[in-house]
Amino acid sequence: MADTEIVRLRGHHLLCLLTYKGIGYSPEFVSGMTVIADRLVAGATAEIVEGPDDICAPLCRLEENPHCHELTVPERDRRALSLVAGVLGRSLGDGDRLVLDEKIRVRLRNAYRNGAFEAACALCEWQPLCRDIAAGGYASTLFRSTDEPT
Repeated sequence: MADTEIVRLRGHHLLCLLTYKGIGYSPEFVSGMTVIADRLVAGATAEIVEGPDDICAPLCRLEENPHCHELTVPERDRRALSLVAGVLGRSLGDGDRLVLDEKIRVRLRNAYRNGAFEAACALCEWQPLCRDIAAGGYASTLFRSTDEPT
């Protein structure tokens, strides 16, 4: 993979990827999210964007009322970016880039498991499922680290 491959990613999707195990809003969402997770694990650079990203932008063309346009989503993005930035010790906003390598994924997953992102996930319908996935050690997730169980 070229070092210059960029994946446009909105703030709260940084957290969604941590617990993603192939479950989602629709088959189209699952397909797209799986491709993005694979690209990021393979070393693509995430570029933070406001609004629809490479995960949800394709769905905006297919769905009449995609979830990415819900009123709570921009607030989830803001909260997620603020909390992730605190865990990583760097600022994160529109246009910032980072590689979600194994070290960062493990760091974010440990923080997630310890409740660091509760405020960002409070408005999300998937929070109970994600909390269970984290409590279970992230088994069977697709955005994996090599030291995690399969």
